Amino acid sequence: MIASVAMIAVAMLALVLGGIAFWLLTVVVALFMMAEWADLTGVDARAKRMGQFALSVPLAVMAPASLVLEVHDFFSLGLLFGAAFFLVIVTGKRQLALGTLYCGLPVLALVALRRHEDGLVYALWAMALVWATDIGAFFAGRTIGGPKLAPRISPAKTWSGLIGGVTLATLFAAAMHGAYDLPWRLVAATPLLAVLAQMGDLYESALKRRAGVKDSGHILPGHGGVMDRLDGVVPTAPVAALLVILPQFLS
Repeated sequence: MIASVAMIAVAMLALVLGGIAFWLLTVVVALFMMAEWADLTGVDARAKRMGQFALSVPLAVMAPASLVLEVHDFFSLGLLFGAAFFLVIVTGKRQLALGTLYCGLPVLALVALRRHEDGLVYALWAMALVWATDIGAFFAGRTIGGPKLAPRISPAKTWSGLIGGVTLATLFAAAMHGAYDLPWRLVAATPLLAVLAQMGDLYESALKRRAGVKDSGHILPGHGGVMDRLDGVVPTAPVAALLVILPQFLS
């Protein structure tokens, strides 16, 4: 519980500060995630370091405008794919290369969301709906139980937990509409994002099962690795960013 409170406090402080503070936190987290991804794929220490170095280039370009003069999200996106291509060519390990996208895309999405005019509200929504999904799923699953969601991948997850997580996430989004005028279209999209968060959790569970480990790492006391805590954010953040940013280009 102490670790949970500390992680949420650090995340919220960086989120409120925005700018360099938020970018730095996401970069550090992404590099730790890349190391854990490399361990799960079974590569050696040299390939792990190469993966982190390759990822650090697009992460650096995602820095706030005060550091890089001008921000180009599409250029950053291209560099992420370029880093993945580089790793495939140099190491021949496609799974390691996928880690640059797995770890880098959520950073690009969250940084782009936070930089928006109403970025604090949008980034908080994108991150906290995952927390609400996890909390709702935990308590509903423990209280109600019932049929398993994916017993071969994650035996503890239940359909009741999924429904509980989606419900709490949607209620949270509705509360954000009332308190911070979160657009209704994002409230309506929240159930889908909550399902995506659970799918991200299941995907990481499958990775760990294939690697034969219980946790992705041991850096967080009582919580395992960084990937264990952010597996739901990985698929959710990019979709949330598209829902916020795309309408601006289409209007």
